[in-house]
Amino acid sequence: MIHKRATLPTPTSTDSFWHTEPNEFLLGHRTTAEIPAEADIVIVGSGITGTSAARYLAEDKRAKHKSIVLLEAREACWGATGRNGGHCQPLLFDRSAEVAAFELKNVHAVKTYIQENNIPCEWRSVSGCRTFWTEEVMKEAERELEHLNKVAPDIARYVSIIRDKDELRKHRVNPDCLGATLTAGAGSLWPYKLVTYTLEQLTKAGKLNLQTTTPVTAISSSSSEHIVQTPRGSIIAKTVILATNGYTSAIVPQFADLIVPVRGQMSALLPPKNSTILPDSYGMVAALGQPSNADDYLVQRPYEGVPNPRGHLMFGGGRGAGTLPTVGECDDSVKDEGSAAYLRSALLKVLELDGDTDGLKELEAVAEWTGIMGYSRDNHPWVGKVPGTEGLWLCGGYTGHGMPNGMLCAKAVVEMVLGEERGEEMKGLVERMVENGELPRSYVITQERIEKARGWPTVEVQDRQGFHMTSVV
Repeated sequence: MIHKRATLPTPTSTDSFWHTEPNEFLLGHRTTAEIPAEADIVIVGSGITGTSAARYLAEDKRAKHKSIVLLEAREACWGATGRNGGHCQPLLFDRSAEVAAFELKNVHAVKTYIQENNIPCEWRSVSGCRTFWTEEVMKEAERELEHLNKVAPDIARYVSIIRDKDELRKHRVNPDCLGATLTAGAGSLWPYKLVTYTLEQLTKAGKLNLQTTTPVTAISSSSSEHIVQTPRGSIIAKTVILATNGYTSAIVPQFADLIVPVRGQMSALLPPKNSTILPDSYGMVAALGQPSNADDYLVQRPYEGVPNPRGHLMFGGGRGAGTLPTVGECDDSVKDEGSAAYLRSALLKVLELDGDTDGLKELEAVAEWTGIMGYSRDNHPWVGKVPGTEGLWLCGGYTGHGMPNGMLCAKAVVEMVLGEERGEEMKGLVERMVENGELPRSYVITQERIEKARGWPTVEVQDRQGFHMTSVV
């Protein structure tokens, strides 16, 4: 079967709310007027993954004198990280205990970095309230949590189940809901501001050459180097790190069936007048007839202490109400009117929003936009060396769940790059990282994993048949 390759990011895109307060220093930024003819390391993509990779390289003494160039097809952080739902929420019972532990560690790393650097990105520590709207999905969650209690009680303690109607009301959930899980240790934030803070610091410190509006059109490789081609010229580099997520197969065609672009819908909605802030971040599973494998997701911006403090409800999902195709789509310049209409009305039905709600049929949207996720065929990110190459590395395929994974996945790929360069044997290095909890074994790229993943149904078939693939961004 021939799988369609991703295209490059479209030159224009729908207007994300997260870009309404742009980093002026980074708009149109090119650290040098011309792209360098060569570099030690080229990173492609400026979201949470590419930016974190640049930061970990800058902080590592082994890379002290290396030249690092980051290429971005559009403006800095204009792809998935600049268009997502604002969540940093670990999902602790959907996958293995090893993955759950890694996500907890990743969320802690994000929070710590923000707090230590006092980054003004609206970080808010919350619990993740995941609501279930059919008995089937509720019982599945209970079974998964029961299993987690048996295999990893230290992780299961972060999660509790709510079935009591009064308790649901305390979390502002409509008591028609069958139940919810409450996960401690989640956060909400303005992702674009986190990433652009880091990029600005790195470029001003001379640690990074950032070239925006410079798409990578192809990479040609020899045994010792890569030629990274762009419309503005080419860069020769020994090492290339792809942080391209849903767009990966535009550059590496052999991943076309393994990391598939999927378009999602987001909105920034004004809450009812005189309402108060919600206590949690939220996921809605099978709400209002939506498919059970495509969650809706919500965080709320603050009402005070930040620029434009209007408590925007940052609500995404609604795939089941959409009218446009989503799987295999790379174009985020179009809006799905069906999904957008669903998002404007759904919160008034699934939550108990307070304030002036009488007669209110839908909430006012101040922004509606789309973003491109990268769905993994085996539901795990792909981290490591691209098989059959030297010096070409990949970190992506988060299946809509990048914020609780991207930072430490980037750290792991940097450790692989620098470790191999210092002569460490890759198999042993990866084994040590897995044993130390630095990366789940299921994330590591191997030829064996690729072949096994190709035994699964395609992403399109999984989506159509209702396989549960994470969509909480």
